[in-house]
Amino acid sequence: MGPGDLAGVLSKLPVVQNSNVLVGITTSDDAGVYKLNETTALVQTVDFFTPIVDDPYLFGQIAAANSLSDIYAMGATPMTALNLVEFPNCKLPGEVLLAILQGGQNKVAEAGAVIIGGHTIDDNEPKYGLAVTGIVHPDKVWTNAGAQSGDCLVLTKALGTGILASAARANLFPNGVMVATVSMATLNAVAAKVAEGFTVHACTDITGFGLSGHVYEMAAGSKVAITIDSAALPLLPDAVEAASMGLVPGGAYANRSYLTTVTFAENVPEAVRDICFDPQTSGGLLFAVPAREADELVLALHSAGVASASKIGHITNEGSGEIYVR
Repeated sequence: MGPGDLAGVLSKLPVVQNSNVLVGITTSDDAGVYKLNETTALVQTVDFFTPIVDDPYLFGQIAAANSLSDIYAMGATPMTALNLVEFPNCKLPGEVLLAILQGGQNKVAEAGAVIIGGHTIDDNEPKYGLAVTGIVHPDKVWTNAGAQSGDCLVLTKALGTGILASAARANLFPNGVMVATVSMATLNAVAAKVAEGFTVHACTDITGFGLSGHVYEMAAGSKVAITIDSAALPLLPDAVEAASMGLVPGGAYANRSYLTTVTFAENVPEAVRDICFDPQTSGGLLFAVPAREADELVLALHSAGVASASKIGHITNEGSGEIYVR
């Protein structure tokens, strides 16, 4: 289901009215937030998908990191997780399922959280992910709807995972595929921890709707317009070359079709445009911070080992989700 289809379905649901719901579905945020008391709010998210790598253990790691990312995008700490598994019991041996679950469990443990259960069903194709619960102070929630005019955007991971997953299926660009795999399996925990020391007006993570889609959600939710500097985008090795060869996943075309508020300058290469729409798996965090703090945040992220962190754009003025890529 593409972003346009999903938006159409969600628009038909009644809006939930509850004073304890701090973040619901109205701004297409990364997770829901429910206030328990004056010092604690629950943050809840769920995500699962089909394998994007052949190694089952690595698939479990990536799927878990992807699910946990939504918790970090809200400024929260992950606490518990539930496994969500669909597995073809008659087609694949139990050892494959064990490896997937072990990869997920080890990644959740790395995050300082714990898996406390889950649900498994028989299906024709493996799918795996997590429902994750975290906690955050109600006054310290990051959302995607607080970006302000004059803010700068800082992205923490390089782009191109969807395109390089296509390259992997074609047995091309092994170096870029390897770097992409490492990136997808890396938690956003360090980036989130570093950003706690800065003024974060808005945050989201870059996943299935691509950079353009999640920037649009931030722009629309914040009622602003955003300019992206294509030359400043951190790109995975071989991503441009793979895109130029046409190794672009179908999801990128769905994203491009839906995102009609994105305008490109004439000199932005077509391959870079494809990367802007490329659906990411376990992508980086995107922070909107005051311009005076942006360079310092990038330096702090680099010092903490977040090597791809880059300042990629800025909030230009009030608007309704317009995005200009120069």
